[in-house]
Amino acid sequence: MSKVRMGLISKKADWSIEDFRKHWLNHHGPLVRNAPGLSQYWQNHVTDRLQRGIDFVRGPWEFDGFSQLRVSDLQKPFGTGELPERILADENHFLGQLHIVTVEQTAVVEVPVDAIRSKIMKRMSVIRRCPEMSESEFLSEWKVHADWVRTMPGVLGYRQNAVVERELRKGHPCNYEELPIDGIVEFWFESTNSLQEAFRSEAGLTTMAHAKTFLSEITAFLVAEHRIF
Repeated sequence: MSKVRMGLISKKADWSIEDFRKHWLNHHGPLVRNAPGLSQYWQNHVTDRLQRGIDFVRGPWEFDGFSQLRVSDLQKPFGTGELPERILADENHFLGQLHIVTVEQTAVVEVPVDAIRSKIMKRMSVIRRCPEMSESEFLSEWKVHADWVRTMPGVLGYRQNAVVERELRKGHPCNYEELPIDGIVEFWFESTNSLQEAFRSEAGLTTMAHAKTFLSEITAFLVAEHRIF
C-alpha cells in the first residue's frame, strides 16, 4: 500500500474541452514534472460520463480529469521557491475547480504495464459510503468487495484508492462533510464491450449487489491515460 496525491480537476467554463486537454497535457504537465522528488505523474482525461454496466445512483461530481502524483514530500509536493508559484498561477489560468485528495493505494488486480495500458480502456469511479456507515466499516467492507471483483471476467487491472486526507481548495485541508468522497476506483478492461460483459456476468451481478450494501454513490468516468513522468 502506498500514498498518492490526486487532483480532481474541472476546467474553466469558458475553456473548450479540446483547449483544456491540450494545455493540461502540453503546458501544465511539463511544468509539474520538474517537481523535486517526483517519481510518477499520470493525467487521466475524462472522455465519457456514462455509468456503463452498472445500475447505481450517480453523485454530483462532474470532473474533467484526475491527476495522480507520487512524490517524496506530500506536504510540499512541488518543493519550495519559484516552481510552486508557477504551478499555482497556471492552475488559476485554466482550472475552474481543483480538489486534492491523498489516498492509500492498493492494487487488487495487478495493473498492466505501460505499453499495454496505452492500448486498453480505463474507468475511474468516485465512491461514497452509505451514510450510516463509519469510515472503518466502509474500509473493512471494501476489502471484502475486492475479493468479489477478483472473480469478475475480463478485469485486466483494479486499484482501490482510499481517501485519507482532503483539500476542498488546494492548500486548505477540509473535513469529510465538505468533500464527501471515500474512495476512487481504477478499472482496466480491454474495451467498453468487455466492461459491459464483466458487469453483466453472474460474478459481476453478485459484485454489484454487494456494492449496494455499503456504497450510496458511484460516479463513473471513462478516461484516457497519459503518463507524464
